[in-house]
Amino acid sequence: MAQRKKYFDDHYDVVIIGGALAGLASALTLANKGKKVLVLEQHNLPGGVATSFVRGGTEIEATLHEMMSIGTPECPLKIRKFFDEMGVDIEWLRVPEAFRLVEPGLNVLVHPGDHGNFETPAKEIADACDDKDGSVYKKVLDLLNLCNRVYNSVNELSIHPMSKVMMLLKHGDFVKTAGYSAKEVLDTFHLPQKALDALSAYWIYVGSPLSELPFTIYAVLMADYLGYGSYVPAKFSHEMGLKMAMRAEEMGAQIEYGQRVDKILVKDGKVTGVRTAMGEEIKADYVICSAYPNTAYSKMIEPKSEVPEGAIQFVNAKDVGVTCFSVVLLLDDDAENLGIKDYSTFYAPEGLDTDKIWENYATEGPWKYITSICTNIANPNATPKGSCIYSITALPQPKAWFGVTEENYDEMKRKNAEYFIEMESKRLGVDLKKHIKEIVIEAPCTIAHYTGAWNGSIYGYRHTMDDHIVARLQMGEKENYIWGLAFAGAHAISGDGMSPQVTNGRKAAKTILEFMEEKEGK
Repeated sequence: MAQRKKYFDDHYDVVIIGGALAGLASALTLANKGKKVLVLEQHNLPGGVATSFVRGGTEIEATLHEMMSIGTPECPLKIRKFFDEMGVDIEWLRVPEAFRLVEPGLNVLVHPGDHGNFETPAKEIADACDDKDGSVYKKVLDLLNLCNRVYNSVNELSIHPMSKVMMLLKHGDFVKTAGYSAKEVLDTFHLPQKALDALSAYWIYVGSPLSELPFTIYAVLMADYLGYGSYVPAKFSHEMGLKMAMRAEEMGAQIEYGQRVDKILVKDGKVTGVRTAMGEEIKADYVICSAYPNTAYSKMIEPKSEVPEGAIQFVNAKDVGVTCFSVVLLLDDDAENLGIKDYSTFYAPEGLDTDKIWENYATEGPWKYITSICTNIANPNATPKGSCIYSITALPQPKAWFGVTEENYDEMKRKNAEYFIEMESKRLGVDLKKHIKEIVIEAPCTIAHYTGAWNGSIYGYRHTMDDHIVARLQMGEKENYIWGLAFAGAHAISGDGMSPQVTNGRKAAKTILEFMEEKEGK
């Protein structure tokens, strides 16, 4: 009888559960340090939700709207720098505008500045308010420059922790605003409502209304998007995942697909390895887990007696972030011929009251705040000539679909999809239904099924005034409940979004390296 091929070595330094962006960023970081790394990915492709699919012979982006923290080759930001340092070669395309916001009484197109300059977006927002004396422009510019100072502080403090006294001396704006919500800080600028609405459009990308969103998170988002602009990979998000995986393997990491990890093995409070769904036990001193801590601590730790009480309290105290409902259309004509001029549009047909929209996002829909993306505006070669990709998305709360059953699932998908298409058809002045070649509907259940994410969340744990990046940076070390176990994903310190996933992966690798130094007694 032929001997079965052995896929795994007897021992690894680190096993990484999940080959999405965070896990791959961890693999790159650790392999670059010469560590023996094994990545186990349950699917047959890397990247997680950063992927694409093919319909009607055309590749279509599945999830990525835009990437932050890229910057130009001449003025690179942290994600571009990381990829360059790791030798991951990605062709980035700059998105031509920041966004268009459409609501009753307001239709404003906002462009980003360059290299941290906010004059362009400040002027466009002020002009939409009929700013005759320049006062609105000055206030908006002052606000965005404040955001930039906080953004720079967050970037520095995430790498170089310092005492509270030094923090106050060197990062005064960060300290002064850290305890306030985005709404509270915005209110101090006494801006007209149209300006406030234009400055609120991006709230959907962090999944908290402005009254609950920490200003720190708001500042980072606004500074990055409006001061430096956003980017997309020329070959969609799948290019990122694939090239990260290929480079990690070139650096010595082993990546195995079709390998779901069922158990994280622990003895006397320390990681000893993992067990796959196929029953193979793999020994390792350290594990990075991309599954939510909710899943890990409730289902994956073996034996269960090794789950610390504090870990259960930790996950029970967390508020899971938003999920996704998206209608992705392949249309039968060029964007220009269909009257589609903008890459990114936020549409609030009943006004941009983030608290009311948040309440609406807790229902089964239809949802009253949507974002639409036309991939071809940023990437003209995304589809063959005579076609274009158009996606319409809302980010409801996970509990919104807790009442959806197997019997009414298709009906709920259809109802919301039809509403989205009707809304955008009215706004654009074109009947999109008549131009659909292919349609794909991504619902919360799709996310849960594809990734195994807790309650279908794509945004990890929600940033609130009680739980956001400042508190997470301070508490991060105390949340290592099992020695040798770290977490990487949307649920980690930096929170949601594809750029933060790369940052989260790097942070998880740093935690593992600190474990290693501790073990060596350094």
